[in-house]
Amino acid sequence: MGSEQSSVRMDEDVLTTLKILIIGESGVGKSSLLLRFTVDTFDPELAATIGVDFKVKTISMDGNKVKLAIWNTAVDKENREFDRNKGLKFARKHSMFFVEASAKTCDGVQCAFEELVEKIIQTPGLWESETQSKGVKLSHREEGHGGAACGSY
Repeated sequence: MGSEQSSVRMDEDVLTTLKILIIGESGVGKSSLLLRFTVDTFDPELAATIGVDFKVKTISMDGNKVKLAIWNTAVDKENREFDRNKGLKFARKHSMFFVEASAKTCDGVQCAFEELVEKIIQTPGLWESETQSKGVKLSHREEGHGGAACGSY
């Protein structure tokens, strides 16, 4: 019973729980990215995910705790190379978020997830229905003050 009470207290401190789904072709590094972000490990011999993998991590954003429930699954498609310029063009064309990250070197991993969460939090319509009745308000940063330091579009 004690652990149930502490779990409830921890969840009360959480602004919201975001469900994130990582989808991509088999063998591109989704599991490695997920492991690097959630437990800060990299295994070059990591076996392919069969079915779905699931991890949970709580992060702090602007003084608010946000729980991330991250799902990882592969889709079977033919192998394609997707260079940075093609990725940027595709993201711009479809008004999508683009960020580079490497699970192997850890470059940009934390920043990629933080940028994603920040963009979601800045769009309350995506998540506020859960917390609206609790009276939670977010303060928005002024443009040019603070912010993440990774290169995203």
